[in-house]
Amino acid sequence: MRDEIIVLTDVVLITCIVQRGVADVVIKAAQRAGAQGATVFYARGTGIRQRRMGVLGVTVNAEKEVVYIVASTDQADRIFEKMYVAGNLDTPGMGMIYMTPVEKMATYVPPEIAVRLQEEND
Repeated sequence: MRDEIIVLTDVVLITCIVQRGVADVVIKAAQRAGAQGATVFYARGTGIRQRRMGVLGVTVNAEKEVVYIVASTDQADRIFEKMYVAGNLDTPGMGMIYMTPVEKMATYVPPEIAVRLQEEND
């Protein structure tokens, strides 16, 4: 075990909540935009789903998929936009997406990447 922890501070957490069955499409779009991976879990929503929404008469399904993606700040806007489009989030009842700053994060970083990060910080 190493004693040194590499802490990343230039990352954000993108959270995307979509209808059940849409997460795979959103993740593929995010990966094409540069995301390295994703975490998906299932959830159940509450709220206006019991009502019919607007003129379209859309009923919102309670079953959701939540996608977490940690991205570097320089890639985050591009990934966010691609996820929004892939999830059809401009359509009523399809879901939502938001980005949260991450104060610090630690995970395994391959030695060659750690050296590059250290050189950039010097």
